Amino acid sequence: MSLRPSPRPTAHPLRYSYGTNGLTDLRLDDALSLLADLGYDGVGLTLDHMHLDPLAPDLAARTHKLARRLDELGLGVTIETGARYVLDPRRKHGPSLLDPDPDQRARRADLLVRAVQIATDLGAHAVHCFSGILPKDTATATVGEADAEAAAGEAAEDAAWKRLAETLAPVLDAATAAGIPLAVEPEPGHLLATLDDFHRLRTALGSPDALGLTLDIGHCQCLEPLSPADCVRAAAPWLRHVQIEDMRRGVHEHLPFGDGEIDFPPVLDALAAVGYQGLVSVELPRHSHAGPQLAQQSLPFLHHAAAVSTPPDADRPPIPGEGSTDSDGRTP
Repeated sequence: MSLRPSPRPTAHPLRYSYGTNGLTDLRLDDALSLLADLGYDGVGLTLDHMHLDPLAPDLAARTHKLARRLDELGLGVTIETGARYVLDPRRKHGPSLLDPDPDQRARRADLLVRAVQIATDLGAHAVHCFSGILPKDTATATVGEADAEAAAGEAAEDAAWKRLAETLAPVLDAATAAGIPLAVEPEPGHLLATLDDFHRLRTALGSPDALGLTLDIGHCQCLEPLSPADCVRAAAPWLRHVQIEDMRRGVHEHLPFGDGEIDFPPVLDALAAVGYQGLVSVELPRHSHAGPQLAQQSLPFLHHAAAVSTPPDADRPPIPGEGSTDSDGRTP
């Protein structure tokens, strides 16, 4: 299949990118060239061993070279930090910001500080991160009466939120100094899983200017009470990064466009209406085996969806299974 660029519409203000976590079988330069050839405006760059390894000894030189290449190709960039095993070859997304061991939490914080520096060197518009899951030792309640277990669970969760806020403090200091937003992503199955959870963290930290939000449109479909378009409007003041893919209600599985339940024209209309200026990044981390083809197909889909006019009262479609508590908790 030949790879042809998607025609760029001029009427819609949104800018689209594609995540390198969905192109892991390509060398980084090949992935960037592909996206530029297809007409993407940018790239969601996941810091990982196969592309830009944040722990490599030659990081500064490679980052400088990458900055030149992005400039040559005219690609914007967001820094993503969701690589599965970049810090620990045995623990997916470990250690997290919630790790019981303070030294391990510091390793994650150090990675995020390094990500802020990389973002500065590349001219990225945001650094993405997420909280991690509640560690088992934190979540385990004392065996006993139901009320005692509930109280222990609540105390453990409160302790985890305190951990999260404390561990993020030096990262936010670095982000503030660099003028780079730290965009936290609500992730199904994590401690910080919803928009309400984001506001809990924001309040605990005193609403720092450097703290922003990564909104994953699929996650909105998966578990938020609002429609994805309404989530965009509710999140607008804090919106610093957007990830997009299809998804079904109650199932955390990133799907190619058209394979899920999301009505995309209202979502893109909402992003344009709130004046979102960052990249809208396609997020398909389980589809690298078909990455080039999906990158080719995704951009025309988004351009077409953005061009479709939406009746004013038609942007709140019913969400299949709304109100259901069923979820398989699947994470990318």
